[in-house]
Amino acid sequence: MAEKRDYYEVLGLKKGATEEEIKKAYRRLAKEHHPDMNPGDKGAEARFKEIGEAYEVLSDKEKRARYDQFGHAGVDPSYGAGGFGGGMGFDFDLGDIFDSFFGGGRARANPNAPAKGENIRTTLNISFEEAAFGCSKEVPVSRIEACPDCQGTGCEPGTTPEICPKCKGSGTVRTQQRTAFGLMSSTTTCANCGGSGRIIHSPCQKCRGKGNVRRNTTVSVNIPAGIDDGQTLSVRGGGHRGANGGPSGDLLITVQVAPHPLFERDGFSVIYNMPISIVQAALGDEVQVPTLDGKVKYTIPEGTQTDTVFRLKGKGIPHLNGSGRGDQFVKVTVQTPTNLTSEQKEILREFGQTLSEDYKGKKRKKR
Repeated sequence: MAEKRDYYEVLGLKKGATEEEIKKAYRRLAKEHHPDMNPGDKGAEARFKEIGEAYEVLSDKEKRARYDQFGHAGVDPSYGAGGFGGGMGFDFDLGDIFDSFFGGGRARANPNAPAKGENIRTTLNISFEEAAFGCSKEVPVSRIEACPDCQGTGCEPGTTPEICPKCKGSGTVRTQQRTAFGLMSSTTTCANCGGSGRIIHSPCQKCRGKGNVRRNTTVSVNIPAGIDDGQTLSVRGGGHRGANGGPSGDLLITVQVAPHPLFERDGFSVIYNMPISIVQAALGDEVQVPTLDGKVKYTIPEGTQTDTVFRLKGKGIPHLNGSGRGDQFVKVTVQTPTNLTSEQKEILREFGQTLSEDYKGKKRKKR
């Protein structure tokens, strides 16, 4: 029998290492050499057991103290109270150790348990008006569905799958081996059925035994009034097919709203920038204001200044999944005329002479 290596050397540590250093080294090495990570590698399996044996001793204060004083003899099964369990019939699963450190459990998951299908994510382009008032759309998707020939069984019509005789349908097999620890168990994926728990002797020709096919289809979606750019709708069951009778995933649709040539949106409010002339601003005027519902009349009061904001109540975006609407805000911009004729310029000069000092561009004196 080959001589055992020093336990500190096995974990790549020096004598006197802290508990945290021991645990950290074990976690790293055990994950690297675990049989599940190295299927069929006997060397890795032996190394994993050696790592586990070293950790079993060095992580226990009493065993580590005896080991530090007497070496391997201090933790040999024939020493004192029986070392670390050799010959005492201890039975533990290597997979349990791995799971406790790394959150494993892959091999223990029931391969035949119902599982929800994966979600599908897509985008949908709609207009400003469609986002404001809602609409119905046909959304193209490519998703995994049950094979229409075998109805999702994976078997040629008229045949049924066989429960795997090796794992009895569990998808996993458990092996035991006596070591210095005692009786050690290891759970691995059944090689006979590949972990499915069943064997298909006559695979469906259409889906090749998978039970699923990818199909291009469309899903009808109602876009609610008031939805905004970047928001996501969820269509339950519109995603990929679930496994073993599990529910289908969801279809997640992110809406992209096209900009409007006239309006901007701020929450449930609509912003409109309206140009008016100097004459309209000075004398006032009745104007036609564009809204999402069409044009409405509005009276501009005389003396209106640029950047003045007027409010049209209830002419904004409908509240999402609620009642009522936001408002439309009209921001006025007074346009200065250009390319005036000589006659027009003269009229303005004469008009300017009639203005008081306050309107001639001079600063008012502070009171």
